[in-house]
Amino acid sequence: MTGERIKRIERAVGTWIGSHYRDAVEVGIGSNTTAAVTASAAGCRVRAVDLRPCATAAVPFARDDVFAPDLALYRGADLVYAVRPGIEMVPALVELARAVGCDLVVCHLGDECWQDGGERIDADGVRLHRYHRGSSEQG
Repeated sequence: MTGERIKRIERAVGTWIGSHYRDAVEVGIGSNTTAAVTASAAGCRVRAVDLRPCATAAVPFARDDVFAPDLALYRGADLVYAVRPGIEMVPALVELARAVGCDLVVCHLGDECWQDGGERIDADGVRLHRYHRGSSEQG
């Protein structure tokens, strides 16, 4: 995948999130903030977490382990999302979304998906998977 194609995918993810949610947490942001910055520019409050420290001033960041999450970091979120997470992370992400009472959206690598793939969403040609819906129905 070329760098520009990756950025287009992440911009599409961020644009879709920004137009459907008001408060989101990106899990596993690493050093790539494109989706988070795009969603934030669209009016969504975005925070980010990762297991490893990240040098980013683009969005508020905290270290967290999705397998033993600090739920206070996710309080108030209507969405938890991840861009190309390891497939082994998805069950923990589903449990996290359930515990927080928010949606979970994942943009997988290629055609990868977990179990039945959840609800499939087309975000300007980019396939997203909504694996959990929170208590309030979002757009």
